[in-house]
Amino acid sequence: MFIDSSNKFDLSVENIENIRKSASELDEFSSVIFYRTYSRIKTDGSQENWVDAVVRVINGVMTIRKDYYTKHMLKWDDMKWQTYALNMGIYMSQFKWLPAGRGLYSCGTDHVYKYGSASLNNCGAVDTSDLLKAIYWGSMMSMLGVGIGFNTAFEGPILVPQAEYEPFVIPDSREGWADSITKCVHMYVPDKNGVIGKSYQFDYSLIRPKGAIIKSFGGNASGPEPLRQLHIQIHKLFQNYLLQPEIYTYSRIVVDLFNYVGIAICSGGTRRSAQIAVGSANDDIFIHLKDYERYPERMGFGWISNNSVVLEKIDDFKKIKEISEVIKIRGEPGILNMCNIHKYGRYGKEQEDKASLVNPCGEICLESYELCNLSEIIMPNCTNQDEFMKSLEYGTFYCSTLTLLPTFDFDTNQIIARNRRIGVCLDGIADILSVIGATYLTKWLKDGYKLVRKVNEDLAIEAGIPKSIKVTAIKPSGSLSSLVPGTISPGIHFPTFKHSIRRVRINDTHPINVILQKAGIPYEPDVVSKGTLVYEFPITSRCGRTIKDVTAWEQFSILAMMQREWADNMVSCTIYFDKSEYDQIEYMLAQFMPVLKSVSLLPHTEIGVYKQMPYECITYEEYLQRKTIIKKIDWTTFYDPNVEMPKYCTNETCTQTL
Repeated sequence: MFIDSSNKFDLSVENIENIRKSASELDEFSSVIFYRTYSRIKTDGSQENWVDAVVRVINGVMTIRKDYYTKHMLKWDDMKWQTYALNMGIYMSQFKWLPAGRGLYSCGTDHVYKYGSASLNNCGAVDTSDLLKAIYWGSMMSMLGVGIGFNTAFEGPILVPQAEYEPFVIPDSREGWADSITKCVHMYVPDKNGVIGKSYQFDYSLIRPKGAIIKSFGGNASGPEPLRQLHIQIHKLFQNYLLQPEIYTYSRIVVDLFNYVGIAICSGGTRRSAQIAVGSANDDIFIHLKDYERYPERMGFGWISNNSVVLEKIDDFKKIKEISEVIKIRGEPGILNMCNIHKYGRYGKEQEDKASLVNPCGEICLESYELCNLSEIIMPNCTNQDEFMKSLEYGTFYCSTLTLLPTFDFDTNQIIARNRRIGVCLDGIADILSVIGATYLTKWLKDGYKLVRKVNEDLAIEAGIPKSIKVTAIKPSGSLSSLVPGTISPGIHFPTFKHSIRRVRINDTHPINVILQKAGIPYEPDVVSKGTLVYEFPITSRCGRTIKDVTAWEQFSILAMMQREWADNMVSCTIYFDKSEYDQIEYMLAQFMPVLKSVSLLPHTEIGVYKQMPYECITYEEYLQRKTIIKKIDWTTFYDPNVEMPKYCTNETCTQTL
C-alpha cells in the first residue's frame, strides 16, 4: 500500500453539502462527457454525479498530503485543511479549476492508494538508448494511461534470434504484458552486456477474455488477441530490418516499435495511449515517416504518434526550409527548439533544464523516465483577477501535492523527487483574450506566474522537499475542455466555428445509449467503425472570433506571448494556415522558432471533407432549432460499472477523437 488507510482524509458532511449547494450544473453536452468518461461507481454501488467526483478528487489529493505529513512527522491541522479543502472543492465544482483528465478519473481511488501515482500523471518520456528498459517502462506507463514521448537514440545492434524456443506463460497483469513485449524485443536486441535473449513461444492462456471486468483500475479487458498480434508485428519488424537495413533504419525501428505497442494498448478495455516520436532534423527517413505513399505499410499504425524534429544547434535551423515543405503537405513533423528547452524557463528567463524529451502534445519538457502531472485553470469562468489567482493557488496545490506520492518505478521516483516538475495550465485563452484584451491578459499572466511560484515554494518548504523545477504550461486540452458547461476554446486555440454540430462516438453496447436516445439526441451509425453510434450535439462558442478570423502570423504572436509570460515548461500549440499562407510558412518558422520551444502546424480543412466530422459548421438558426429538440437528460437511472479511462487528448494534434 502506498497510502496508509488510517491517514485518509474525508471532507465533513457539512462541507460536502456546502460544495453541493455551490456547484455548477452540467449542460447536455458536458454531462455526456462526464458520465461517459469520468463518472465512477462509488463504494455504496451508486453512480457518481459531478459533486461526488469533486469530493473524490478533493479527498484524494488531501489524503496524499496528509499521508506524507503524517509519515514524515510533520504537523497536520485537520480543521485548517477542512476549510481549505472546502474552498478548493467549491472552485472545482464551479469549473474555475480542474485536475487534468487523469486526475479527475483516478484521484481518490483505491488503485492510487495501492499502486502509487503513475495513473495520476498525464505524461512521461523515455530515452531509447537502452531499448529494452525503455520499451518495458513505456509499455507499463502507457497501460496506466500516461502519454509517452520517446526519442530515436537506439543505435543497435539487431541480431538474428536463437533457433530454439522455450515456452513462456504470460501472467494476466500489466507487468505480464510489458514483460512479454520486452522478451520479444530481447530476442533480437542484446542487453547492456551484449547478451541476446532467449527465444520464446508465448502462451496466452492466463490472460482474461475480452470484456472481462478490470476491478482495480476500472473498465474491461481487451483479451489476449491485441498482445498476440503485437508479438507477431515485433517479429516481422525486426526480420524486415535484417533483410532491408537501409529502409528499416534504427530510428524507424524505434518509432514503429513504439507505435505497435501503442496500437495494442488502444485495442480494448480502458487502456489508452498517446505518443510523440522525437527525431533528428537531419534524419530524412524520420522526417518522412508520415508519407504513406513512400511508406504505405505504416498507414495502419503511424497515426498514433505525433512526430517532431529537434533543432539542437545553429546548423539545424537551416533545415527549416526543407521541413516547411513537408509541413505544407502533411502538417508534420512538429518542431522542437532544444536550445531554448535547455536554457530557458519562460522565454528570456534563463533556467537550466536537463530535459531532452517532451510529452505527446508538446507542453512539458522531460528527462528520461520522468513523469509530470497537470491541472487546468478555466480562465473564462474566473470573473475577475482575484478569482483567477485563487484558482491558480488550488491548481498549484493539487499538482504540487501529487509529487509527494511515488510511483512503482525507482528511476521515475528519483527524478520526480529531484525535479518535482508540474504543469499548471490555462484553458479558454482565446475566450478571455476577446474579453479583456492582450494588455490585461499579460498582467494576469505576470502576476499569476509569481503566485504559482510562491505557492509551490511555500508548500515545498512546509513539506521539506525541493521546489518544482518548472511549474507552468499550456496544454491543448481535450475531453476536459468539453466537460466545462457552456463550451470553452481548448488551451490556446481558437474555436473552429461559432455554431457547430459536435459529434461524439459511443460504442453501441454502452449503457449510456438508452439515456441519450430517450432524451432525443440525434444519432446514426458510424460510417467507418462498425458497432459505433455517432451522436450530434449543437454547441456555440463563447469566443468572439473563430480560427478563420485569425491569421497564422497572429497565432504565432499569441504563442510567443504565452511562452514569454506564462509557460516555463512549454506551450502546446497547433498553428492553422490556409492556402494563401503556404509560401509564408518558412518565414514564420524562421522568425518565431528562435523564441519558441515547440510548435506544430496544420493546413485548414474544408467543411465536409469526410462524413461525420467531429465539428460541422451550422447557422445560428439551425443551432437554435437543434437545441429545441433535445430534452433534459435524466441521469438518475444511468449505471456504468465499466467507465472507460479518458483518452490522453482529443484534438487535431493528438489524433484520437471523441
